[in-house]
Amino acid sequence: MAGMKVLTASGAEANIEDSALQKFSDNLRGPLLRRGDAAYDSTRAIWNGMIDRRPSLIAQCVGAADVAQAVQFARESDMVVSVRGGGHGVSGYAVCDGGLMIDLSQMRGVWVDPKDMTARAQAGALWGDFDAETGQYGLHTTGGIVTHTGIAGLTLGGGIGWLMRKHGLTIDNVLSFNLVTADGEAVRASAEKNPDLFWGLRGGGGNFGVVTSFEYGLHEVAPQVLAGVIVHPADDATNVLRHYRDFIADSPGELMTILNLRKAPAAPFLPDEVHGVPAVIIAVCYSGAIEEGERVIEPLRRFGQPLADVVRPGPYSAHQALFDASVPHGQRYYMKAEFLDELSNEAIDALVRNAWTAPSEKSYTVLFQMGGAVRATADDESAFVGRQAHHAFDINAVWTDPTEDERQVQWARDFWEEMQPHSAGSVYVNFLGDEGEDRVRAAYGAKYDKLVALKTKYDPTNFFRMNQNIKPRG
Repeated sequence: MAGMKVLTASGAEANIEDSALQKFSDNLRGPLLRRGDAAYDSTRAIWNGMIDRRPSLIAQCVGAADVAQAVQFARESDMVVSVRGGGHGVSGYAVCDGGLMIDLSQMRGVWVDPKDMTARAQAGALWGDFDAETGQYGLHTTGGIVTHTGIAGLTLGGGIGWLMRKHGLTIDNVLSFNLVTADGEAVRASAEKNPDLFWGLRGGGGNFGVVTSFEYGLHEVAPQVLAGVIVHPADDATNVLRHYRDFIADSPGELMTILNLRKAPAAPFLPDEVHGVPAVIIAVCYSGAIEEGERVIEPLRRFGQPLADVVRPGPYSAHQALFDASVPHGQRYYMKAEFLDELSNEAIDALVRNAWTAPSEKSYTVLFQMGGAVRATADDESAFVGRQAHHAFDINAVWTDPTEDERQVQWARDFWEEMQPHSAGSVYVNFLGDEGEDRVRAAYGAKYDKLVALKTKYDPTNFFRMNQNIKPRG
């Protein structure tokens, strides 16, 4: 058969001749996958099992030059393009139907300079890759809370993690980006070089190009952090949440906490009798001196009658993997999220009414404690919105049976609607699904117009549109 049918950026079909495909393949150092190839299905599969899109081509890039070749080919062919880093985004924008997927998953190198306390990482690296390399020197930066999350998507959206209250969001620790723009040009963005682009990449997502590598500042983290979970029965949720709210009000930056409201998973760190019990799970990580951490979290540990307390000194990298097994690849995920103001009694009541009514035992609700160094950084330093929020709130419907889609999604939407009176007025962009332009505007608030101007400058044709899209003018 001569050529290949592909989907163009305008939504029409077009034919690409075999000679053009062969030339593109020859110019790539990595493989070019087509439907039917052995690695095609495993490569297009991402974390969220709800996503079942089929690109016509997958360019498995092994370096920035491959990315530039892929961008140029897609432009010349007028193909719709998606970009896959770690493939962990709930929206599934990493995969397109009928177009070209630029796959960065082979680009996982991490290089550490312990003297300067910096690291350069390729955009396909996962946080587990990153922490393994930097941890050899006792150095880390704010990463996600799951080791199989990609560094790229998390960083470009802001970057919430265990160290953020001490060292800021992930974007607060980025020193520079290397990227390929929509015209195929290799560009560096830093505070000194292309500072407008540097501003937008820190929170603006994948709207401005394909980032091929990130340079991060690192921080010394003690060999042992005080971390783990305290588990309370859901029957005592109101009292536990009110005590938790009061406890964290003046907590130091070294302490990061995450609330997880769910049926306790069959995790190896939890006693067997707790598995499947509706519970309030308070995850903590104290990144300062262990003795001081013990003193700081004492009021949290001695409140009520916990079902389990498995907070112990241990390596930071081990704590990073604590929730990995709870969010495996291939399950069906649907999220609704918001930044929240302080946890009022009314907000707590709404949480207690809804969190354990999920039709799936796998579903959960999380609240990430904000503040500390996140709030201390000036709001105009980056495109990120939400520094003044008290919590990043995320409802996660999780299930496996496709026939249950409607029921599971509706639970999350109804719960989210009930939490709206307690919203801080914006949402963390990395927790957004495919929710439309209004929600993207809400995520960026007053910064949206500045981002539109930046998009118009660097991507005037909206070539990079498979993302939480900021449309250029015109």
